[in-house]
Amino acid sequence: MTACAIEDGTAEAAGTGETVEPGSDEPAEAEEVPDPAPAPAGSAAALPEPLERVGPVGPEAPPEPVASAAALEPVAPEPVSSAGPPEPVPGETVLPAFTLTADGAYAARLTTARGSTDSATGAEAGDRTAWYAERWTLDGPEPYAVPLPLDQPEEADSQVLPLADGRVLIRRRIAGRHAFSLLYPTGPGTGELPLGALECDRLTLLPPSPDGVSAYALTVGTYSTGLWLVAGGAFGPEHIADLPGRCSGGVWLDRAGRLLALDREPAGGGPVKAVAVDLGRGAEMTPLLQIAPDSNDRLLLADPDSGLLLIRSDAPGHDRLGWGVLGSCLPVRFPECLSLPDVAVTPFAVQPGQMLMPESCAVALRIDGAAGSWAGIWRPSGRRLHHLAAPEGWLAGSGVWSRDGVLKLPYANGDTACAVALLTAPADVEPAGHAAPDTAPAGCAESGRQPSAAVAPPPVCRPVPLGQAPLVGRTAPD
Repeated sequence: MTACAIEDGTAEAAGTGETVEPGSDEPAEAEEVPDPAPAPAGSAAALPEPLERVGPVGPEAPPEPVASAAALEPVAPEPVSSAGPPEPVPGETVLPAFTLTADGAYAARLTTARGSTDSATGAEAGDRTAWYAERWTLDGPEPYAVPLPLDQPEEADSQVLPLADGRVLIRRRIAGRHAFSLLYPTGPGTGELPLGALECDRLTLLPPSPDGVSAYALTVGTYSTGLWLVAGGAFGPEHIADLPGRCSGGVWLDRAGRLLALDREPAGGGPVKAVAVDLGRGAEMTPLLQIAPDSNDRLLLADPDSGLLLIRSDAPGHDRLGWGVLGSCLPVRFPECLSLPDVAVTPFAVQPGQMLMPESCAVALRIDGAAGSWAGIWRPSGRRLHHLAAPEGWLAGSGVWSRDGVLKLPYANGDTACAVALLTAPADVEPAGHAAPDTAPAGCAESGRQPSAAVAPPPVCRPVPLGQAPLVGRTAPD
């Protein structure tokens, strides 16, 4: 399939040398950007009751199953923006990731408590860091956090994943194995249901499945990648398939938890291409992104409602953020406003519910620079990047959109242990008589309000380089 990419007003069809002109984009004046001043670091504290009972743990739980996988090599790291690695968030209170369910109802993280009692010696731990899991409830009138500590503190490299029923999956590294358990509040304490273990060198949990009950993981080897169901199965970790090549990433393409996009590197080396894996058809793999033959094309985000895709590719000559639409005849575009010098821009949430209107979807981005981290909002149709100051203690890179365009950013600082800031996506049209300044404020190298391409004649319509096989003509298996 012919692929083309738009950058700086022109695009060249892969393998043909033909130049494709993009649509006309009117220049936009620069917008005043708030100074993302660094915020002082806060300390996270465990929130007291309410605790809720999710379900009992049977005293006669089955023995913990152990599965095995071949010895693995380290997973290749994701590419870093040309602006350099992200700077730490000044107000961020937790180092491990903050993970939300697909619907944004629950979230989970590892957090710390100081001065706790050492479970091995019974002595006061003093300043020793004690990690424990914490679950956030975000779909109620007010957000609240429930601590899920156990007798033994967690290791900092453990991973947590929230499920739709309020339980939290935790992955621990224990003596060369990856052990899985479900944690949940039970009265004054924490219940734990062991799910088994997987014996391998390196394992990566995928983002929470949209079905709310399943959790998947990847074990990457030299020539293939193992796909495992680690929660939601009948008993213990279940091997789903061995996928050819080295796979990473993980983006869900539908709301049923059936279509999974992965970034795949061929076993013998070569460019990384996003592929779609159909879990309803025996993990059948089909191509998803093919912008240019030798380009590295990774999928970062996908919105199942509108089909909007956020892509990172080096097809324009270096790593750039781009967007496309699944099923569209338009090429992938690489907006200039998303290519800022000296900062790293990473999308983390797409506004849902915009049926058949992908260009109107608001996209939330994390922007990392020398001044710290702040939030950005961008729409494909607006062609402008709005810079917004994040709340103090923002768990950077996390957030969820409501259908009516309100961005919820979770944060924790010295004043509160669990809170959500609500940001409304600004309009892309300048009010009459209000001209934006020409210079960017401190902390931003230049204004983000730039056209995504120069004014040009109407484009030549060419197929979008996205494989349509996974989403067209599919029927449920008999």
